[in-house]
Amino acid sequence: MRILVVEDEPDLGRVIQRTLEEEGYACDWTDDGEDALHQALTVPYDAIVLDLMLPSVDGWTILETVRERGKDAPVLVLTARDALTDRVRGLDLGADDYLTKPFALSELLARLRALIRRSAEKPAPTLEIGDVTIDTTARIVRLADGEVVLTAKEYALLELLAYRQGEVISRSTIHDHIYDDADETLSNVVDVYVASLRRKLGKDLIETRRGQGYRIP
Repeated sequence: MRILVVEDEPDLGRVIQRTLEEEGYACDWTDDGEDALHQALTVPYDAIVLDLMLPSVDGWTILETVRERGKDAPVLVLTARDALTDRVRGLDLGADDYLTKPFALSELLARLRALIRRSAEKPAPTLEIGDVTIDTTARIVRLADGEVVLTAKEYALLELLAYRQGEVISRSTIHDHIYDDADETLSNVVDVYVASLRRKLGKDLIETRRGQGYRIP
C-alpha cells in the first residue's frame, strides 16, 4: 500500500515516513502544499496523511480540491489545530479521520490500517482466502496452520490483491501501489513476486489474465 505524507515539519515528516516504510508501506513525503496537491491528484494513493498549515497551498484547500476532483483516497488530517470547529470543518470537507498533535505513532498506524480496510470495504482485520489467512494488523500470513514468511514487497502485493479480490489489477497499477517515487524498479519485477507467492502459498492463489494483469479469484 502506498501513502502520501504531507507534513512541513522536516523532523516529524521523516519520522512518519521512516515508520511507515518500516511497516512495509511505500511512502512519499512532501513538505510543500502545491507539490502535495499535484501528488494527490495524479498518484493513486491508498491513504493520505495531511497537515493543515502548509506553505504554498494549505491543507484545507488540498482536501477540498481532492474531493471536488473525485479522488477518494482516505484522508487522515494530522494537525496541531485541535479546536472543535477545525475538526468539524475538516470532516465536512471530506476528511475520513482527524488526529491532533502530539500523537502516538502506534495510533497513527492503527488509524491508517482502519482507513485502508474501510476503503476496501473489508473492515475485519483478518482476510481469509481459501487456506490462506492474512492478519493485516500484525502483517502475518498463514497457510493452514503454519505461518508463511514473506518479504515486505511480497506481502504488499498479496495484501493489495486480497483487498481487491475478484478484480484484475494491471502490472502498472500494482507497481504504482507498492513502490514510491524514489524507487526506480521496473514494473516487470511484479511477475517475480507473483511467482514467489505462488510457490509459497499455492499456484492457484493468483490468476493471470494475459495482457491484463493478475487477480485473486
